[in-house]
Amino acid sequence: MISITVTALVFGVIFLAELPDKTALAGLVLGTRYRASYVFAGVAAAFLLHVVLAVAAGSVLTLLPQQIVHALTGVLFLGGAAVLLLKKDEEEEEIRKPADQSFWKVAGTGFMLILVAEFGDLTQIMTANLAARYDDPLSVGLGAVLGLWAVAGLGIVGGKALMKRVPLRLITQIAAVLMLVLGVWSLWEAIAG
Repeated sequence: MISITVTALVFGVIFLAELPDKTALAGLVLGTRYRASYVFAGVAAAFLLHVVLAVAAGSVLTLLPQQIVHALTGVLFLGGAAVLLLKKDEEEEEIRKPADQSFWKVAGTGFMLILVAEFGDLTQIMTANLAARYDDPLSVGLGAVLGLWAVAGLGIVGGKALMKRVPLRLITQIAAVLMLVLGVWSLWEAIAG
């Protein structure tokens, strides 16, 4: 059974953490050059693969005693908050243009870009962390993939307009505060438990 609360929390954390990421900018660049639906298909497939891998890794952590899991997730959340607060604004990266604009070429370019760029990325680590924290792989996976897909969709369709209205630094700070709260809460449970 899917927990709406866990799904919504994971969605919010992953969405905010991914918004200032380089892959949102990469989706924006690809979306301005190619058919948006083709780009989204490739990007969405890569994000789905990353979430499955992250949830599997997080589920393995649930085999440890609860206090250790809470302590580990707390430290990882605090680390994620620090990474978000300390990282510099990222520049747009050059993306190689496929020779033709067929579905498979464009979707393949989006898939490979995200597959490589997101492997071991903060949001993948946070997804594994959330899977370990909540021991609800389906809800965590659904929230994470919907959060990543929402950012990809925004980046592909209307990223420039969003970035003009909402400062990237503010989005990053909100995501960092959420991770900080989750980190302190997890550590409190590790100590109190």
